[in-house]
Amino acid sequence: MSTPSSADPLSRERSHLASSRGALRAMREDVESLDINDVTANWVNAEALAHQIDERIKALADLSDTPLFFGRLDYLHAPGADRAEGAEGERFYIGRRHVHDHDGDPMVIDWRAPVSQPFYRASKKDPMDIALRRRFGYTGGDLTAYEDEHLSNPAEAARTSKLLQQEIERPRVGPMRDIVATIQPEQDEIVRSGLGGTVCVQGGPGTGKTAVGLHRVAYLLYAHRERLARTGTLVIGPNKSFLHYIEQVLPALGELAVRQATVDDLVAHVDVRGTDDSAAAVIKGDARMAGVLRRAVRSHVTMPTEQVVVVRGSRRWRVPAYELEGIVQELLDRDIRYGAAREALPQRIAHAVLVQMERSGEAPDDRVQDAVARNSAVKAAVKGMWPPVDPAKLVLRLLTDADFLAVHAEGVLTEDEQKTIQWSKPVRSVKAAKWSAADAVLIDEATDLVQRTHSLGHVVLDEAQDLSPMQYRAVGRRCTTGSATVLGDLAQGTTPWATRSWDEALAHLGKTDAVVEELTAGFRVPTDVITYASRLLPHIAPGLTPVASVRENPGFFDVRSVSGAGEVVAACEELLRNEGSTGLIAADARIPALAEALAAAGITYLAPGEETTAETRLTLVPASLAKGLEYDYVVLDEPQAVVDGEPDERTGLRRLYVGLTRAVSGLIVTHAAALPSQL
Repeated sequence: MSTPSSADPLSRERSHLASSRGALRAMREDVESLDINDVTANWVNAEALAHQIDERIKALADLSDTPLFFGRLDYLHAPGADRAEGAEGERFYIGRRHVHDHDGDPMVIDWRAPVSQPFYRASKKDPMDIALRRRFGYTGGDLTAYEDEHLSNPAEAARTSKLLQQEIERPRVGPMRDIVATIQPEQDEIVRSGLGGTVCVQGGPGTGKTAVGLHRVAYLLYAHRERLARTGTLVIGPNKSFLHYIEQVLPALGELAVRQATVDDLVAHVDVRGTDDSAAAVIKGDARMAGVLRRAVRSHVTMPTEQVVVVRGSRRWRVPAYELEGIVQELLDRDIRYGAAREALPQRIAHAVLVQMERSGEAPDDRVQDAVARNSAVKAAVKGMWPPVDPAKLVLRLLTDADFLAVHAEGVLTEDEQKTIQWSKPVRSVKAAKWSAADAVLIDEATDLVQRTHSLGHVVLDEAQDLSPMQYRAVGRRCTTGSATVLGDLAQGTTPWATRSWDEALAHLGKTDAVVEELTAGFRVPTDVITYASRLLPHIAPGLTPVASVRENPGFFDVRSVSGAGEVVAACEELLRNEGSTGLIAADARIPALAEALAAAGITYLAPGEETTAETRLTLVPASLAKGLEYDYVVLDEPQAVVDGEPDERTGLRRLYVGLTRAVSGLIVTHAAALPSQL
């Protein structure tokens, strides 16, 4: 690895960095100087174009502490037509975004471009026509070092990149950052997989599955921008803290148009003010509830017993009951959504009237058919045969009317299961009901049975192992015509309904043709920490491949017996002497006492997802919110209390496994009570 003492090469690279920053500034100034007054026909077009320009300016921002490029590729020959045009031996600088000079010649190539791929994939065994791969080291925003790999030189032994290791282990302050400089070959393969297929990534702690999912979105937006701009993209996370933690990754890559939400956000048809016990939540989240709801919705259809008489002028046109019955049955047999069928019914009745008109010698057109469909007699008949259904009222009736539930759950739910989800007290209205999160998912299912849910082009579902089958269905409705990236770890499932297998989960999602990939190389969690946490795997996910840390730095690990909260605080103070962030993770019930102890010691702290600062680098984390978060150092307080905080031991041990694997550089486990026997 070269250092600043290697004057010539480093000076040249710094000069290229300065020139590239100047070129990016010029690109931004060109956009800022655009005059749209003469190119917009009206104010609507002007607003839309102004918004596009504003987004483009934001995307061209030069972040002072973010390297504009992090690598360089020197090709042996001109890249082929399927890569990029260029002269023999052409050199490419690889960065977060494309930068060109005033002549349009590239100064930095976007990491997603085909010509950049060898930066991640090339090796001694397959150099991919690369003579030299250079990695750059930065301190803040200053280029301070570089490191070369001569891939085409068989005499040079393969070695581990020190700069790559330093970047992976660099202390974390603030939210999650991108990994474009450190993407590994197996990760890159997933990132660059096509838009048409769904990918499910099983990855243990520290394998980078979340980063892979986010970078796949960025890649797909690069490769299929026009299509995804039209159909939309969505990232779904487990909670608001997690979404806040990852929210800067895509903007740092120049992608500003990706929506982020939780599953609860997607199904927010009603205010959630209540909670279910675990037994009720498991049943409500069971995929069998979809069949119960389907029966309940379709039960509103009533076969006609009377004819429909349409009066037009002096003529009366009659559609007999048997013909109406045939129309209704045909719509039922087509199995289209309840609302769509209800909209089609008056037109079908009107068509039957028009057939009679034509037989009598008249020549009615489409306007006549529309007028007949709007006729009061037709409207009344439709209301009787196919009345409107309010999804929330339907679910409310199922949960409060035992007889109504019994009819539609017969042969699907047992009597005990029906009693478990029944509300004990009657409710006056939808607004007065104390809906639970599981109830909101049921309402979303009923809503889709009535009217189709809008489908997006691509959906990323993170921490998927915690979803119920009904929640998977809710997500699947958002990508019926698009694809998905499903991310999770079966060992970290901490809900009573946690996913048992990815095949089962993907079936509920409606993506049975998805490819399941497994990441087993741990880049973030130190060897000693992941080895200790993996003692739990036989008890929480037997058969799952343990993560193998590839970190050269073993990290810091210690298990300490303590007598009280004061020693826990002392452990935090010890870790805060190091550079980077520290997380204090504890059972939810112990958070108030620890907060009081920290305050007494004069230590300020943050809530999960809040951005760390130079002054405040400690985050107090309830175990229930630790999933997906990372800290340079972690104090995990009272493991047995974490286990005891869950309804059953397996879920508790999984919660503990999550907490133990949040550390990037060091972990201290403190305990006054005995450790769980599994440790």
